[in-house]
Amino acid sequence: MKINAYLMFDGQCEEAFNFYAQCLGGKLELMRFAEAPDNVCGEFPAEYQQRIMHACLTLGDQLLMASDSAPPHVYEGIKGCSIALNVDSVAEGERLFAALAEQGQVQMPMQATFWAAGFGMLVDRFGVSWMVNCEKNE
Repeated sequence: MKINAYLMFDGQCEEAFNFYAQCLGGKLELMRFAEAPDNVCGEFPAEYQQRIMHACLTLGDQLLMASDSAPPHVYEGIKGCSIALNVDSVAEGERLFAALAEQGQVQMPMQATFWAAGFGMLVDRFGVSWMVNCEKNE
């Protein structure tokens, strides 16, 4: 079994996932509402046709997925969770942290802790919370 995060955006999914692909690497696949069969997209307003119905960023055997499917009148942002990145080196952790923090808000700067050689927390420009962790080498 694998557990994958699935984020919901309100019209920013494509921009966010292009940014994540630039920062993290991987293979990005995007499907718009306009690409779905009529019996699926008939439910959505015309202005949704170019929004992202499903995004998938594949990083090795891991997936980060998302959609713009949250209706604007009920969308409240992404709350109560973080995407955790575990990296092999402090240098890679610092690189990812700096990239994701660009135009975002740092909650805890990247630093050594009692459990990690490097750890930091931030909310990116799209409202997604991230934790970057580099475990200590014993």
